[in-house]
Amino acid sequence: MDYVDRLRAEWAERLPDVDTSTVPVMARVTRISALFDELADRAFAAHGTTRAEFDVLAVLRRADRLLRAREITTVTRAPAASVTKRLDRLEGAGLVKRTVPDHDRRGVLVGLTAAGRDLVDTLFPQQVARERSVLADLDDDEVDVLAGLLARVLGRLELPDGG
Repeated sequence: MDYVDRLRAEWAERLPDVDTSTVPVMARVTRISALFDELADRAFAAHGTTRAEFDVLAVLRRADRLLRAREITTVTRAPAASVTKRLDRLEGAGLVKRTVPDHDRRGVLVGLTAAGRDLVDTLFPQQVARERSVLADLDDDEVDVLAGLLARVLGRLELPDGG
């Protein structure tokens, strides 16, 4: 019996008329996310960055072009003020650069510096290796099935009305 099984049993005692059949899935997804985030946070901290800052760097690396801060906000789903703070920190660390295009004053463009690109290119393979180790007890077919099921759930949450 794990944490989630105990959680469900406790709710069954307190509110026996509530159908808790979804709890094992959602609580495990939430717990996996929290525990994996802690693991990633420790690994990123060893390189002088945070998981949230790495998310910004990764968005820029995948785009492989200059982005507006609002584009980063959209992709990361982080509040604009948080993205601004992360960009300030990353710029101070020499990992991103901000520029204001002469022809377009609508906003600042953000891009990776060579150091930022190198950091992402170092950290991303390590992150993938951590993910692989967490899923090591599943075979390739199980990983594919799990990914497909989670994609369906995520698709419902990403609907404009949230499902």
